Amino acid sequence: MKYLRRRLDDYLDEVFPALPAIAIDGARGVGKTETARRRVAAVFRLDEAESARLLAAGGRSVLESEPSVLLDEWQKYPVVWDWTRRMVDDHAPTAILLTGSATPRVGAASHSGAGRIVSVLMRPMSLTERGAAPGGLRLTDLFAGASGYTAESPLGLTDYVEEITASGLPGIRGLPPRLRRIQLDSYITRIVDRDLEEQGALLRRAQTLRNWMRAYAAASSTTASYTAILNAATAGLTDKPARSTTENYRDLLSQIRVLDPVPAWTAALPPMPRLKVTPKHQLVDPAIAARLLGLNARGLLGGIPGAGESLGQLFESLATLCVRADAISVDATVGHLRTRNGDHEVDLVVEDPEARVVGIEVKLAREVEDRDVRHLCWLRDRIGERFAAGVVLTTGPYAYQRPDGIWVVPLALFG
Repeated sequence: MKYLRRRLDDYLDEVFPALPAIAIDGARGVGKTETARRRVAAVFRLDEAESARLLAAGGRSVLESEPSVLLDEWQKYPVVWDWTRRMVDDHAPTAILLTGSATPRVGAASHSGAGRIVSVLMRPMSLTERGAAPGGLRLTDLFAGASGYTAESPLGLTDYVEEITASGLPGIRGLPPRLRRIQLDSYITRIVDRDLEEQGALLRRAQTLRNWMRAYAAASSTTASYTAILNAATAGLTDKPARSTTENYRDLLSQIRVLDPVPAWTAALPPMPRLKVTPKHQLVDPAIAARLLGLNARGLLGGIPGAGESLGQLFESLATLCVRADAISVDATVGHLRTRNGDHEVDLVVEDPEARVVGIEVKLAREVEDRDVRHLCWLRDRIGERFAAGVVLTTGPYAYQRPDGIWVVPLALFG
């Protein structure tokens, strides 16, 4: 299968091995191992007994005999994290990539890699990384003050719906629909039956966890409260699980990167009105959320009660995935903004290391009206020169800049 380059590849081209130790985190199946192994002289798969035995016998000297190594699924043998940290301190000649789909289970000893090991998060593929869309206007352009860009999108609503359900996981998205559905079901089952158990979880009722995941899927792109999610997950149950149990579910799903919330953006100067600090819920891949909800492309487009609202939420999930993939190119953070009283909200706020901001709204619509940009204009007025650009991502046909300076960009032409 042809390798599809990621934005993370561009990042690694620039920083590795100048940075001698990089940990690539991410959920199972996002492509971490395939991306990392192309850059090293030796690979140690630590979920295989032979590699673990070799390192147990030879210690860090085994690593130091190679110019560059990949420690795949490093959390299975967490001592290698500390070896890596010490090798950086000792200026060892070996460059190291570590990949993992979970943090070490509770009780595994490892020290912070702060200042020694750089961590980056790999997510499922964006539309441009999949080769499903041409891209065009990037965050680098927006922060640089782009102007004059116009283009026509080759994608329409049905194409976006297909990409929502097709998955950005490399091993799944190229399959025929039935096989893709089977693989997504298998992915979800593995989370419940194996991945969380490997994290030390004792699940008495697997169906409760499935219900909890489904509730998070239904809350995609919202800031639904804990109570709302609990009620959705336990509808019809008189014996509801304790809060400590459900918070443990949330923490475990976060540890294996299945939950991928968008944090609230907290503004520095100038002063802002009180902002909510609640994260916006997202699962790792909108296709997994759709599958948990029992929604395929036909269902999302076919007028099933509630499907329209779900489609809007999942389109924002897809857009969020695309924005986050491109953000690594400018070392930017991605958050969301909502004032406490709900007067103003911006779906995504991208902030670069110079504290400049690109505000992004996501609209499941072909056309953009003045009311669709009012929150972006409000943010521009509040933060002044820090505001680099405002963008509305749509399903429409054309990219252009409005007279008020706000960009209207089909999602296929972003990134």
